[in-house]
Amino acid sequence: MAQKPIELILTRHLAGTLAMPVFLVDAGGTLVFYNEPAERVLGMRFEESGEMPASEWATQWLPTDGDGAPIPPDKLPLSIAVAERRPAHGTFTIRGTDGQSRRIEVTAIPLIEAGDRVVGAAAFFWEATA
Repeated sequence: MAQKPIELILTRHLAGTLAMPVFLVDAGGTLVFYNEPAERVLGMRFEESGEMPASEWATQWLPTDGDGAPIPPDKLPLSIAVAERRPAHGTFTIRGTDGQSRRIEVTAIPLIEAGDRVVGAAAFFWEATA
């Protein structure tokens, strides 16, 4: 298995120390890590899910809009951050693997290496209050 870019490694380390949920993807959109606070919202430990492609994680937690319609993977903040190289924000509902629906707010930022190449993105999220 190839070594991950240092920006992903360092961001994963940072995520492991934060008290808020963090979800990391690589440049291809593959989930590479989420931290313990994210496990509580997603209803599954990272050790149980492991890495997974965007087509899988974007449907694993069934993100839906305010009308209950599924949100396509390419419209999620993480995908936008990677594809468009810009921060993205959204509010939507997910269904955790524990069966609980949660309305969350997500802010995703691209991770860019020194050579100006996108190596992934980090999403910081929390349960919406209203």
